Amino acid sequence: MVLYTTPFPNSCLSALHAVSWALIFPCYWLADRLLASFIPTTYEKRQRADDPCYLQLLCTLLFTPVYLALLVASLPFAFLGFLLWSPLQSARRPYIYSRLEDKGSAGGAALLNEWKGTGPGKSFCFATANLCLLPDSLARLNNVFNTQARAKEIGQRIRNGASRPQIKIYIDSPTNTSISAASFSSLVSPQGSDGVPRAVPGSIKRTASVEYKGESGHHPSDEAANGLASGDPADGSCLEDACIVRISGDEGGRPPEAIDSPAGGQARNGASGGPRGQTPNHSQRDGDSGSLGSPSTSRESLVKARAGADGGSGEPGANNKLPYKASVVKKAAARRRRHPDEAFDHEVSAFFPANLDFLCLQEVFDKRAAAKLKEQLHGYFEYILYDVGVYGCHGCCSFKCLNSGLFFASRYPIMDVAYHCYPNGRLSDSLASKGALYLKVQVGSTPQDQRIVGYISCTHLHALAEDSDIRCEQLNMLQDWLADFRKSTSSSSTANPEELVAFDIICGDFNFDNCSSDDKLEQQHSLFTRYKDPCRLGPGEEKPWAIGTLLDKDGLYDEEVCTPDNLQKVLESEEGRREYLAFPTSKSPGGGQKGRKDLLKGNGRRIDYMLHGEEGLCPDWKAEVEEFSFITQLSGLTDHLPVAMRLMVSAGEDEA
Repeated sequence: MVLYTTPFPNSCLSALHAVSWALIFPCYWLADRLLASFIPTTYEKRQRADDPCYLQLLCTLLFTPVYLALLVASLPFAFLGFLLWSPLQSARRPYIYSRLEDKGSAGGAALLNEWKGTGPGKSFCFATANLCLLPDSLARLNNVFNTQARAKEIGQRIRNGASRPQIKIYIDSPTNTSISAASFSSLVSPQGSDGVPRAVPGSIKRTASVEYKGESGHHPSDEAANGLASGDPADGSCLEDACIVRISGDEGGRPPEAIDSPAGGQARNGASGGPRGQTPNHSQRDGDSGSLGSPSTSRESLVKARAGADGGSGEPGANNKLPYKASVVKKAAARRRRHPDEAFDHEVSAFFPANLDFLCLQEVFDKRAAAKLKEQLHGYFEYILYDVGVYGCHGCCSFKCLNSGLFFASRYPIMDVAYHCYPNGRLSDSLASKGALYLKVQVGSTPQDQRIVGYISCTHLHALAEDSDIRCEQLNMLQDWLADFRKSTSSSSTANPEELVAFDIICGDFNFDNCSSDDKLEQQHSLFTRYKDPCRLGPGEEKPWAIGTLLDKDGLYDEEVCTPDNLQKVLESEEGRREYLAFPTSKSPGGGQKGRKDLLKGNGRRIDYMLHGEEGLCPDWKAEVEEFSFITQLSGLTDHLPVAMRLMVSAGEDEA
């Protein structure tokens, strides 16, 4: 399949579209700014209350008449532009494909040679997030603002989290031989150069001294100097080879307090140490683990270097390993959770997972914001699809002012793409071309030259709470369109399989949860019998560790949650979740949000989903969830929590 790299089939149509948008844009921008000036966020309200001489209010009073006059003057030009723009949308393609070719060992072509469908298996990491990148006036309705700056910062933070080294922490003591992780990393035994897992020594005392070394032998400081910490594409060995961190002995076996550098103190304290007037959306301090304020922030937010090495490891060859101290090591061991009946690890993480393979985003509606986000993410993801959807009256029943808001980024090559617009949107939701984006990616090849592929579906369902029937219809369409997509893109037959399917993922913002009595219809949909939800026990019943992904928008800028570390700490406590997560609203009189929170024993509204299917996969393989994470790295930038899942695909012959 030919992927579309331009929105129109020829340069003539592209030029006409550019002219039409140039006529429309001044009116669009002025209307957006005018409306935004009358929709303050809670952050701006607090600034206004604390500062009697708040300049923003004065600017609003001065510039409103100017904006209004310019808006009226631009209307005739916008009308002419609209007359030209509207018919062009019938020829517009439903997405734009962008590839920034990486010829290094971390590029997509090189990744295909890593897995041949044999051996111990391969893990793939997926993440999904709702970013609320709307025109600024509409974004303010969700209590976020400055869409263009947020888009750039979001891209930097995602790239910063995904491109950091993968860390494994092994804690051995007489009573604990479990494996913890300082990040969302693969929890496997240390491997030698032959790739064979090796046993972990069972008698290591506990200390704050940590040995930190990549399997490839590179020093982390060298990698940081070469640009990995700032999010530049890294060497494949740095991305794929995990870094081994070993916690070793101290006198008496007592775990001492970890030593933090001044920068670490800033990261822990978050907003409490900074000026109150600083904009939280895009001006995080250098010590903030989610920001890219300095070239080494990615590395420093994980581990703090210490000047001298203690001989804590007691292992041969320790002299060629770089010693580090890290407060995050001790915190990671406590934050990593595994329910006794759970087969995989789960956590609330302050970072996007290391070695993230696929990223599915929703509500990237603003075109300029999408371009900024794409520019940042191309530092890590080679393949990107953006500006997905239709405009005008083309393809759907009602006029569409906004695209679908869907955005996809991948480290692996994209083979086929399809997009469908939901035709049953109602009221405000009908103005956006919400729909489903289907992708087929190649993730490897067998020694017999059979392609190993995977299917990913990203969607954003109808938002109005009372329209359960519409969402159920959209879930039906989602499954039907996916079946058609798989049938039309498959080049295999039972007798001659040219392709082997490794995974089938559905993710996105479903706009319903699994704990609200008002969402019972969606909770019982057949989708959840065909696809597994790692956070769900059954209709209306969540697993104990699952938490909501929709934040209470009124508290986005509170000091307790305005940094990734702070939000992570808050969400680890039941009291914090009740305070800062959104819960189902009650329709009964007097049963508002606060009263509902007291009534419910759940952990908030989880409306962002990551599902995986087992039907249609290669019969000799098994796909199992290895890790699941709720991510706080975008705190202050969106009103949703991203979620991530690592899926291990292994051959049946290795299961025994």
